[in-house]
Amino acid sequence: MKLSEKKLKKKKEEIILSAVKIVNKRGYAKATMEEIAAELLMTKGSLYYYFKNKEDLIFQCHDLVLGQADEELQSHFETNITSEEKLRRMIISHIRYAIEEKETFNMIIRPDQTFSREQLSPILAKRNHYARWFDLVIEEGMANGEFTITEAKIGRMILLGSMNWIQQWYKPGGEKSMEDIQKIYSEYLLKIVK
Repeated sequence: MKLSEKKLKKKKEEIILSAVKIVNKRGYAKATMEEIAAELLMTKGSLYYYFKNKEDLIFQCHDLVLGQADEELQSHFETNITSEEKLRRMIISHIRYAIEEKETFNMIIRPDQTFSREQLSPILAKRNHYARWFDLVIEEGMANGEFTITEAKIGRMILLGSMNWIQQWYKPGGEKSMEDIQKIYSEYLLKIVK
């Protein structure tokens, strides 16, 4: 990779990280290209050198966050620990993303409301890959006798559905901290598969 390509890639990553921060703070609809550019001491027009439009930038944001989450689940799955502990770590990770990256990660739930048809296919493929880690760990636990559940896919949908709902009610500074929620959810959700 040429130096100019490395610089371009680095600048795009910087813009994406800034945009993720703003989208998570203000929400997708309220985040503007002007605000993202101002955060980086750039002009709005400069952003269009790197991204076609706001939708393209938001797509890149979501792709980055979902990619990071996917890699984290993979690392939990590949760790040499019990299936129960793998699933516990995956639940904790998912909840952290659901809370800390709420607006960006939330697009995983209804991507058809945010992304164009051309963007939807790769996002859905990535989302399915992400969900597959939950299937794999549940199937592994079923095979080794740790889990008594008989429907891995249904189990995964119950787990993800309940964790994704956190975004509807969680408030920073509320009665329960993120860590409290992670502990409670992992304890209760593990009972579903055991």
